[in-house]
Formats: sequence, C-alpha cells, structure tokens
Amino acid sequence: MWSVIAVVIVGLVGIYALVIRPWQVRWGATDDEVQRAMRGDDLVQKPNFVATRAITINARPEEIWPWLIQIGSRRAGWYSHDLLDNAGIPSSEELLPEFQHIAIDDFIPFTPDQKNGMWVKEFDPLGWILWWDKKEQSTWLWWLEPLDAEHTRLIARMRVRYVWTPPWLFYYLLFDAGDIVMMSTCLLGIKRRAENLHQSVAV
Repeated sequence: MWSVIAVVIVGLVGIYALVIRPWQVRWGATDDEVQRAMRGDDLVQKPNFVATRAITINARPEEIWPWLIQIGSRRAGWYSHDLLDNAGIPSSEELLPEFQHIAIDDFIPFTPDQKNGMWVKEFDPLGWILWWDKKEQSTWLWWLEPLDAEHTRLIARMRVRYVWTPPWLFYYLLFDAGDIVMMSTCLLGIKRRAENLHQSVAV
C-alpha cells in the first residue's frame, strides 16, 4: 500500500514540476517578457522561484497605477481571494484616497496582523514599483508598459530564494504551488477595476 502511495506522490510531483509549474510561473506572459531583464533582478541571487505573469488591460497606465499603490492587507486588499489573503474583508472596488500616496520604504502588509510584508524599494510613477524584503531574499515588481493609447501591459515578476528549514520549508512548498491561484485572480481583479475606471472616464 505504501509503495502505491509513494508512486502516486512521485507521479503528482513529477506532473507539477514538468507540466504545471512551467505554465504557472509564466501565466499570461510572452517569451520576451519572461526572458527580459527587469528592475530588481540583481537583488535576489540564485532564486528558487522566478515567476513572470502578465495581462493586457484596456486602460491607460494612469488608470491602473492607483489600483496598484493601494494594494495590501487591511488596505484595499489583493483583489483576489479575500477569505484567504484579506481576513475575509472584501477588496475595494473603489480608489481609496488614504492609500494613494507612495514613498520609498512604505510597508506593504501581506497579512491581516500587519506583521508580514514587503517594503517599497523604488518606483517610477505610472511606470513601475519594486517591493523587497530588505534581506535580498525576495522581490516583487509591478511593471506598466503602454501598448498604445488605450491598452497597457501589466507585468508582475517575483523572485524568491527559499529557506530550506522548517517551518519555512513547508510555507515555500505551499507558496510554490499555490501562488498562481492568488496572482492570476489578482491580475484579473486589477484588470476589471481599471477597465471599469477607463470606461467611466470615457463616458
């Protein structure tokens, strides 16, 4: 019986490593977007997790930027699965004036208790934001790239070097497989909100 279970586990791990993982770490991204060097790539050396996700939004950078800078737990939320990443508080469907200011070293809380998160390392208004953990173990880049007057590419890149000791080992294993669930929904949530704003401005 245990041999059968072991075979099943090995098979599932193999499917994830060979099929699912290569797809999920580049969800929506083009070959060029995956391969290009981007801001912050030099901070995390020998990362175990490098993910470049992207989505095309029918809106201008100035209509997307406000949704990005208010992200965070107990802020505007993550536009994702609120029960899991925002203590069940619905992510905002509106722009929140109190979170429309961004500065270097701002703390972006990832958890409702405000104890875990990243800091703004640098940014270019309407262009990009780079978060980091101040330990050079993880970075998260948000990049806005105009395609034309009405469409913008939103690219999110994460680079993480894992800690291979408990309890972090278990966290990173879960993160590696589950991050795409949050990130894909988050990108789609930003897209919907920014496009709604674009349409309201165009009316």
